[in-house]
Amino acid sequence: MKLKAFKRSAEKSNNNKLRREGKIPAIIYKKGKDGELLAVDKQMFTAAVRKLQPGQLPTTVFYLEDEKGAERRVIVKEIQYNVVNYDVIHLDFEELVDNILVNVKVPIECTGVADCPGLKLGGALRLVIRHLKIRCLPKDIPTAFLVDISNLSMNETKRLIELDIPETVRPLMNLNEVAVAIVKR
Repeated sequence: MKLKAFKRSAEKSNNNKLRREGKIPAIIYKKGKDGELLAVDKQMFTAAVRKLQPGQLPTTVFYLEDEKGAERRVIVKEIQYNVVNYDVIHLDFEELVDNILVNVKVPIECTGVADCPGLKLGGALRLVIRHLKIRCLPKDIPTAFLVDISNLSMNETKRLIELDIPETVRPLMNLNEVAVAIVKR
């Protein structure tokens, strides 16, 4: 997904002016370098986020295009919201470099929900862990980890170790943790 990026100054008063102009103040972090201040087009960012499935933002690669037409691959590391109207007021990006490992939170999604015996008996699906923290190269970032619950009965669970995790990805969490449970309502 492409976003227009503009250089900005470090002055706080400039941030409010940018927001009035329809831009979101942001910063890009790159390993071994200081953060670079910029702003992105608010309409473009909002439209891009609307197209995403819930939970997919941490693994979505954005291409920031500057005024000269140069592109940089980044992922969103943090979003700050206005507490009153929930508008995005600041973004933190991490630049992706091909040979440098990156830490990412990958969403966990359930499949087989329609066939789950525990849910048919009146149970409720409880996602105990919604994201798995991993470390990998940018080219190996998965969009999601799928967990099949089609054979879970009431009070049964699936653990993180049962996820299909590629060898190119290193989990940063205890894999014995419960990821999904079918519980009584």
